[in-house]
Amino acid sequence: MTDQELAIRCMKGDRSAQQALWKSYSGKMYSVCRRYFDREEDAQDALQESFIKVFGHLDQWRQQGPLGAWIRRIVVNTSLNLVKSRANQATWLAIEGKQDLKHPDADAVARLGEEDLIKLIQAMPTGYRTVFNLFAIEGYSHKEIADALGVTENTSKTQYLKAKNWLKNKLEHNTTHHLEKHG
Repeated sequence: MTDQELAIRCMKGDRSAQQALWKSYSGKMYSVCRRYFDREEDAQDALQESFIKVFGHLDQWRQQGPLGAWIRRIVVNTSLNLVKSRANQATWLAIEGKQDLKHPDADAVARLGEEDLIKLIQAMPTGYRTVFNLFAIEGYSHKEIADALGVTENTSKTQYLKAKNWLKNKLEHNTTHHLEKHG
């Protein structure tokens, strides 16, 4: 069944089509949610809320792109809204001045498994994690991030630089710890 046929059947209230859509996309979309939240319960809330919106607004999918991309956009926006509603506004305060940060050690990243990298991202402070996900993973511009979060572009850039620095420090710590244990 094509995405178009699946969407039409879902809009008609076909429960088996709704289950098929959930089964096809919920796993991938849960992974997207997990990157935005350090608590599994929050990611599950975001996923549930996202799919309520998906089923309620399937008629708005214009079929100009894949259904999965349209669903992903809803998941990202829903996750952002939940992050904003739960975040301490102090995390969004920009610190004046630019920081000269280097990229994290590529070898350290290569040694990490995907699950380890996700855990590191989840451990980031909320502001860092949100901007890092949007910029580095989702491909948003700093202007788009600023608009979505209600902050300035400089705040977005600063949060991203801080996230990279935080990640670099964690990777260096993990590499040093790994060498001490196994060296």
